[in-house]
Amino acid sequence: MSTAINWPKAIQPLLKKYKGKKHPLDYENTYQLVVGVVLSAQDSDRHINQLGPDFFKAFPNMQALSGATPEDLFPYIGKVRNFGNKANWLVEMAQKIKKDSNIPLTQDTLTELPGIGRKSANVIMREAGVKPEGVIVDLHVVRVAPRLGIASGTDPKKIEKQIMEVLPPADWDAGMAMSFLGREICRPTPKCGECLMNPVCMYYQGTKKSM
Repeated sequence: MSTAINWPKAIQPLLKKYKGKKHPLDYENTYQLVVGVVLSAQDSDRHINQLGPDFFKAFPNMQALSGATPEDLFPYIGKVRNFGNKANWLVEMAQKIKKDSNIPLTQDTLTELPGIGRKSANVIMREAGVKPEGVIVDLHVVRVAPRLGIASGTDPKKIEKQIMEVLPPADWDAGMAMSFLGREICRPTPKCGECLMNPVCMYYQGTKKSM
């Protein structure tokens, strides 16, 4: 972790680049967002976007979903990773929430629901436009944050804690910004030459020195 860098200042170009950019999941309302977030765990947003329309035609809201059995969901999500557990979680969640207007939007209430961990809750809260209570740390952020030097290690919870300690709450959207950077530029094989963060990036500075 690079402590010599003033991260609240250094992160601003990244926040500016991705400010307000919508999450890659397709959704038209909070219900669709919650379902998409649960289904996309360990799967790709692109894959979930492909099957979303048919799923939401069959189960247009929490009320419709609460009347289903997990098996009713299989024809729609059978190709999704871990679909059996996800079907159980979605039905159980819908039976708890009952209707769309009851969808909770705090970290504690969301993570009480089956199939929703901290990262999922942070994504839902960001997209719903409520005040963040944490930082989104997905698989892209687990790669990008240690490269930048804003955090270290591979444990998403520890990375989130480190980022929350060095950035003020107003800048916690840095998680989603790093996720976009990881999708577009800071790939497993990074395009460092194109990256606006290379002046402060520990990984880039290290590779420059070894050249």
